[in-house]
Amino acid sequence: MTTDSPRRGRRQGGPPTLKDVAAVAGVSYRTVSNVINGHRYISETTREKVEAAIAELDYRPQLAARQLRSGRSNLLTLSVPFVSHPYFAQLAHAVVGQAEKVGYDVVIDETRGTLERELRVAAGFKSILTDGILFSPLTIDLERFEAERGPTPLVLLGERFRSDNIDSVVVDNVSSTGEVTQTMIDAGRTRIAFLGDVVSGTIGAAPADLRLAGFTSALEAAGLTPARIVPVEQWDQVNPHGDYSREEGYERTKELIRSGAQIDGLFCANDLLAIGALRAFRENGVRVPEDVAVVGWDNTAEAAYTAPALTTVAPDMDELARLAIAAMLRRLDQPDAEPRTTRAPYAVVHRDSSGFPPTVR
Repeated sequence: MTTDSPRRGRRQGGPPTLKDVAAVAGVSYRTVSNVINGHRYISETTREKVEAAIAELDYRPQLAARQLRSGRSNLLTLSVPFVSHPYFAQLAHAVVGQAEKVGYDVVIDETRGTLERELRVAAGFKSILTDGILFSPLTIDLERFEAERGPTPLVLLGERFRSDNIDSVVVDNVSSTGEVTQTMIDAGRTRIAFLGDVVSGTIGAAPADLRLAGFTSALEAAGLTPARIVPVEQWDQVNPHGDYSREEGYERTKELIRSGAQIDGLFCANDLLAIGALRAFRENGVRVPEDVAVVGWDNTAEAAYTAPALTTVAPDMDELARLAIAAMLRRLDQPDAEPRTTRAPYAVVHRDSSGFPPTVR
């Protein structure tokens, strides 16, 4: 004896499909699709039958298919040079947190600063389903970026280059560097050097040039000139920290000491350079800040625990991430809106290394 089963037509094994639901509900698979996607022109009776079949079979619509129909994946991509670099690690953490607040997930892409990978970002990741890209470029220049630019909405992070045709979120490198340099000037330092110069037009040059401009402007306003401008080695893409590493700070500062340079202050273009510099000074009997004041840029977690604790520029990472997500949502909702450049806030965190009265220990 046989009995009819409400699961007629369901294939054996594997998860239930849309056609399985249609067979159980006694409707077409297009009707099931319309119910799942909230189509208005479905009778209440039909909707109830379909929903009952969905519940009976424990059917779960394929997410990718629904995303394709809706036109949104609720997925963003954050592309950064190196996820191991403290600044970009903090940025990624902040972006993921801010995106979560507005219902988005984030995929982290590491370009390693290679032109090939940055070109993929500019083109919009043709093989990845993403609503938009938050991109911190390192190698690609503006001309190549605009030539390769794809249709995927994109927000630039940082000041590698500026474009009137694209949204960007930046931290003012010039003013922030000027302010942290001023802490050494206010502490009575007059022979201040700059560590972190990069040859113009090469990888890493954009923020280096801007920070050097802020440094020299602060000195000029005080009637001073740079005591020394110390370059770093060219970016080695095998090294995930490139030319702004602890190792570079350590080696270049040892060379500075051996040269006999008479300095009483050192601006380091990021905290990693400053951490290396602090070690070099300590090993060579140079006291910080008594003999040489030292400041950095980034406010990495290590900065508060160096000996002495490091005065540095602290970009507001949470606000930077919030502004980046807001710029992306605006671009998604208003594709034809005029592009904007937004400045994220920062603060100078005064600690012991600058010889200026510390406000944070």
